[in-house]
Amino acid sequence: MRDAVQPRIAKGGVLAVILVSFVVAFEILIMISPFAFYFYAVFNPILLTLNQSGLTRWLTSFFLPHMIVPPDALLTCIRVAGSALFLLGLFLFLICAGQVYWGKLFKRGTATGGFYRVVRHPQYVGLSLAALGLAIMWPRLLTLVLLALMMTLYDILALDEERRMLKRHGDAYRQYRERTGMFVPRRIEKMFRRETERERQLNIKMSFVVFLVLGAVIVGAGFLLRSYTVHHLPLMEVGGVDVITIAGDDAATAAELMHAVLRDSAVAARLGSIEPTPEHRLLAYVIPVDYVMQGMIANTGDEWKLFEQHKTLGMITEYILHPFSHLTGGHAHLMDMSHMPHGPAMYAMPAMQRRVIFIKVSSGGEALQSATDDFDINVLRTPLVFVDVHLHTDEILKLQNTPAGSEWGTVPTPTF
Repeated sequence: MRDAVQPRIAKGGVLAVILVSFVVAFEILIMISPFAFYFYAVFNPILLTLNQSGLTRWLTSFFLPHMIVPPDALLTCIRVAGSALFLLGLFLFLICAGQVYWGKLFKRGTATGGFYRVVRHPQYVGLSLAALGLAIMWPRLLTLVLLALMMTLYDILALDEERRMLKRHGDAYRQYRERTGMFVPRRIEKMFRRETERERQLNIKMSFVVFLVLGAVIVGAGFLLRSYTVHHLPLMEVGGVDVITIAGDDAATAAELMHAVLRDSAVAARLGSIEPTPEHRLLAYVIPVDYVMQGMIANTGDEWKLFEQHKTLGMITEYILHPFSHLTGGHAHLMDMSHMPHGPAMYAMPAMQRRVIFIKVSSGGEALQSATDDFDINVLRTPLVFVDVHLHTDEILKLQNTPAGSEWGTVPTPTF
């Protein structure tokens, strides 16, 4: 009776976890849609609840760069792999689902050809790859926990399916299973799983162990990538202020501009209330004035509320098929300025300006010893002011206070 109930629970659980996982992972797409307000009316209270405790705050944090251009080859490859895995996983799932239903429609028996010749459950493999790709593209640590849970439920369902197939087809399915791996090719599976005559049975304790192991491996990898990312960010310190640039090749320009910005009396007056202490640091993002994702850093104006731009379909396509378009689009002019027109018109072009957004970082008790501590999971970040400065004349073009939070209010957003 217990073995019969567990798969039914697992099936419902899989549907729920898949739904939640894809909603969380597609958060970036919902953020830029007209439905963002309604979505966050439900989802943001959950994120804020997780954010209130040091035990769960890490779930809302990000483990890969999303605003910053990946600063090295490893992080670049991982981001590209996110799109590739998502598309590959969907392709694999759809092909195998079509194969199964084609066989049922024409009564050709159990699917054992195509991808089913390689592994016994390629549909689950496809969905897992797609979910991993989504976790890379919108890398909240919460998505990794959901990924581990989803894969555990797939394992439960696969075991139940095999129990039923053995009962229905007997030795024919047993022989198929002996020559085909469960989720990976048999040759690879033999390296990790010892051959036994007795099949692994559905067992709630074993499923829990599987979840713990998967969770430890997947979430542990997320924390390692987060640490790697933080220690490879384009960070520098200028005049007692930690400075980060969206594009690494803008670092030299940012260092020069920051000296001019900090010398300005109006800027100094706005920042004068921030006393440097071991528990507080000042962080400055140096970005193009037209950087499309600046609303995630601070509330810098209605034009950067992406959910009001109604370009969701195009941005979804670019986000998945062109991994860096959402990054490079906002600062493509950093790469090539040779074709700009000269004269008065050039002076006012966005390419000739940078925006500096100042953020107060507070630890709540622990000492912040270096710029990398600005991105600790437990710090509090408070936007203060943004400054627009001319690239060549160092003229302050705009100085404006920013309200608390980002363009999405209190929603935890990416910080790198």
